[in-house]
Amino acid sequence: MEKVEGSTKIWFGVLNAVLKIPGAKINRTQFLTNNLSKYCTADQLQLVIEIGTGKAGIDIEILDKIANSSIKLHTIAATGTSAAAGFPGGFAMLGTVPGDLIQYYYHVIIVSQKLAYVYGYPELEGDADDDFLAMLTLFMGVMSGAKAANLALAKLSNELAKEVVKRLPRKALTKYGIFQISKQVAKWFGVKMTKESFSRGISKLIPGISAIISGAVTLGTFLPMSNRLKKNLRSSMLPKKDFA
Repeated sequence: MEKVEGSTKIWFGVLNAVLKIPGAKINRTQFLTNNLSKYCTADQLQLVIEIGTGKAGIDIEILDKIANSSIKLHTIAATGTSAAAGFPGGFAMLGTVPGDLIQYYYHVIIVSQKLAYVYGYPELEGDADDDFLAMLTLFMGVMSGAKAANLALAKLSNELAKEVVKRLPRKALTKYGIFQISKQVAKWFGVKMTKESFSRGISKLIPGISAIISGAVTLGTFLPMSNRLKKNLRSSMLPKKDFA
């Protein structure tokens, strides 16, 4: 990704800081193993890890069950404030960023990775660190309702559904303008962060959020945003026969 400045740099700085919180990065192999071991044989599970859930032919009902469970888990967690005090170092590093906002991003980051892996994505940490940041920002753009992000992710997912890759190929990210669109999304987030103090302007940070009050993100916020990403990944990554 090209060098970033200004508001875009602010966003990626916050994102990097959140990723330093324990548990923010999901181990793909561990996550798939923990969630599919009761549905698959050892051979099937190994195939899933190697080529993804869609290509391995895992039943869509199983994938939806895991996806919905992950969304429910993090929706509940994101509405509380207790988790904010449970991560040493991570929140303190961000200084002026309120714990409820960081908790929100923390759960958004986690659930976006889980949904990607449920519906067949390879390892999200690609050839370079900024590949991962670009994808997370793109996911957030889709969750926020950004049309350009939604279209770009669908195109990328369609290509990945046809290939067998262990990690996100940088050439695909470049081909579909993922880096550029992610920078645009990041700039939008960064501008919002600099316009108002976090404590007074949080409710305007992401389209569709009506309020993020002290220490909580409402149930009606996190759920529909997660479902937007789920819908995009589900429809673009899985074989079309699953939707007949």
